[in-house]
Amino acid sequence: MNSTSIRPSANFLLICSLALVWNLMGVVAYLGQTFMGQKTLLSLSKSEQYYFSNMPAWVTAVFATAVFSGVIGSIAMLFKKKIATLLYSISLVSLLAQQVYNFLIQDFITISGVGLILPLSTIIIGIVLLWYSYKMSKQGVLN
Repeated sequence: MNSTSIRPSANFLLICSLALVWNLMGVVAYLGQTFMGQKTLLSLSKSEQYYFSNMPAWVTAVFATAVFSGVIGSIAMLFKKKIATLLYSISLVSLLAQQVYNFLIQDFITISGVGLILPLSTIIIGIVLLWYSYKMSKQGVLN
């Protein structure tokens, strides 16, 4: 087994670091939503209260899977490990499942008044991170 890898470009560390920060922000969002206190919940609109109070366990599970596999994938990329591609794949599939619930089942935009920018950004960034890890793997940077 060949354990040597190609030296990455100067941008590699920057991209991996930004990916880690992005995914850590996702973990903070997940923890904030999952452990939302009663006082915070009551400060939301009635429709948002209903949305968060009645969220199925599978949606919470895919949210957790998306953000934690993204963080671990980013760490794997920093350590130049091929498993980053698998972890980013899991993260993206989980993210897409969560978005199906948010937009096709619950119509979260109507409930919260939030636009499409953040949800579409997360999907695009997920796709780009998966593509980048695949590209780095094919170039021999990840081993």
